[in-house]
Amino acid sequence: MKVLFITSTRIGDVILSTGLLEYLRKTKTDVEFTIACGPAAAPLFEEFPGLKRLLILDKMIFSLHWLRLWAYTIANFWDIIIDLRNAPISYALLRKRRYGIPRNFINDLRVKRISETLKLSEIASPKIHPSAKAIKLSNQIIPSNCQVLAVGPTANWRAKTWETNYFAELISRLTASSGILPNAYVLLLGREDERPSTLSLIDLIPKNKLIDLVGGVDLLT
Repeated sequence: MKVLFITSTRIGDVILSTGLLEYLRKTKTDVEFTIACGPAAAPLFEEFPGLKRLLILDKMIFSLHWLRLWAYTIANFWDIIIDLRNAPISYALLRKRRYGIPRNFINDLRVKRISETLKLSEIASPKIHPSAKAIKLSNQIIPSNCQVLAVGPTANWRAKTWETNYFAELISRLTASSGILPNAYVLLLGREDERPSTLSLIDLIPKNKLIDLVGGVDLLT
């Protein structure tokens, strides 16, 4: 069975969509997955079981990246196409079945909306498959037998970014002795190019409790 899975460009949305892939992987047999996504999120799929091909949708002028996707996929007959971008180009591909993300879930949870693509009765929980190397490195970085609060303080748009003092206050409350994660380590995550915007928050976190991974590890780790 050949499945073409067209997902988002942003990492967060891509992670939420992995539940559908996991559902198909567990409920179908002999599946070969071709996954199309943005370059930033591509590493998330490197270890996905059944991955046949990973197509990078790097945006081009005049939306020519969709034409490139068509060129890469037109020679195949797909058993299932799942298009979470609702791109017109997916209608021009040879297939048995095509599923697009519903458009009438504007105010609902996105993970629920994604699950509705296949009309699942339950939400398809996101699932990432890390490599053995990534797991080993994670175990080396994160102290064992302790609580860790992971924080991603950056966003792709400034208007979506919380102020530093809000993050600092929330971290302080959660990791206080009376908080839900008393004396927890604070794990900061982000890309290397986002590091300048995190420096003020880094300075406010006790050094003995800080695990600074902003730009420090690959995405899958």
